Amino acid sequence: MAGLIPSHALKEWLDEWALRYEQPDFIPADPICMPHRYARREDIEAVGLMTALIAWGRRGSILQSADAMFADLGDSPVAFLVDASEDDVQGLTWAHRTFLPEDGWRFMRALQSWYRTHSTLESAFSHRAGESDLGPAIDRFRHAFAGDWIDSRSAKHLASPAQGSAAKRLHLYLRWMVRPAARGVDFGLWTSLSPRLLSCPLDVHTGNVARDLGLVQRKANDRKTVMELDAALRAMDAEDPVKYDFALFGLGESGWLQKSLGDGRQRPLPSDL
Repeated sequence: MAGLIPSHALKEWLDEWALRYEQPDFIPADPICMPHRYARREDIEAVGLMTALIAWGRRGSILQSADAMFADLGDSPVAFLVDASEDDVQGLTWAHRTFLPEDGWRFMRALQSWYRTHSTLESAFSHRAGESDLGPAIDRFRHAFAGDWIDSRSAKHLASPAQGSAAKRLHLYLRWMVRPAARGVDFGLWTSLSPRLLSCPLDVHTGNVARDLGLVQRKANDRKTVMELDAALRAMDAEDPVKYDFALFGLGESGWLQKSLGDGRQRPLPSDL
């Protein structure tokens, strides 16, 4: 990447990429379109959680699985689950790749149990003084939500930062719920958590882009790399570091970096396209 983007211009350049992709027309092809179909807070939360938890692989496949998951739950999936009998739950199938029907039934029962006694999932992601990010909050959520099946195979779908995971899907979910809705993409429902505390959802694609840009040096996509990326993004925008998730996604999707690395020539910046 040396010479492709002057270091002093990197923040301004990434700001432009973030603005270009954080637009309502980003929604229809992205998993975030699923919670956008619902009006009630509890449905946005629940549908958002389950969609984020199956958000790996091709986006078209994710949306197909999410469509199937919620097709029979009507206008309010939470109301359906709260009133559902065991036979009702057992008659539904939530599945996606290695997220098997048995996992789906556990998650449905967990959502049912949670919303029978709570009005929101926000309280399950409690932040404590002195914590610099939401990694510990994710681990508290895992235990509060899963309960007695925390040691089952299903719990692998609730990644643990304490165990070294990047927890990409749960960080994605937190971005959806916490970042302000001002640009019409994320929801800004959970005001008890600050966008300052969010971490970028790190996967193989965002990790590769971040390395090409010199934002991280570590090769593994794990908790330590998330923390390294946190430091780099917060240095550019301490108030809203995860807006750069849109920039990293956009750079990966557009192929800009790959083309530039391939022939050594700088490509047009977003404002020039």
